[in-house]
Amino acid sequence: MDIISLLLIFIALEFFESTWQKSDTLYGFVNNNFTFFKKNIFIYFILHLSFFYTIFLFFYFNNFGFWMSSIFILKFIDICLKLSIMKKLSKGMSIEEIIPMNINMSPVFRYFNIVVYPLTFLFAIKLI
Repeated sequence: MDIISLLLIFIALEFFESTWQKSDTLYGFVNNNFTFFKKNIFIYFILHLSFFYTIFLFFYFNNFGFWMSSIFILKFIDICLKLSIMKKLSKGMSIEEIIPMNINMSPVFRYFNIVVYPLTFLFAIKLI
């Protein structure tokens, strides 16, 4: 598969993730995640397709260097943090106890991952 196709798939998956989690506020973002988490944890994991795609790219390019590993680690930490919040919400804690401040999320912040992760991928495969 050529690199342009792999890059476009990565961008599409990042856009998909940003879209299903989309909200104007941080509390809305967490509630969108919690809605899918309550339905089924496996569906919740499947919705993080770019994490699994990153693992695929690891092995496809046989690249375990700094840039590729940083994508994987950031995505792993992101999912772990979200799961920690979902677990606390499942135990009955209010969102205000977990996250004390509701932050407005601009479209730039919301879709920042569509630029950062594919760009980091290009660094990882030494195209930039």
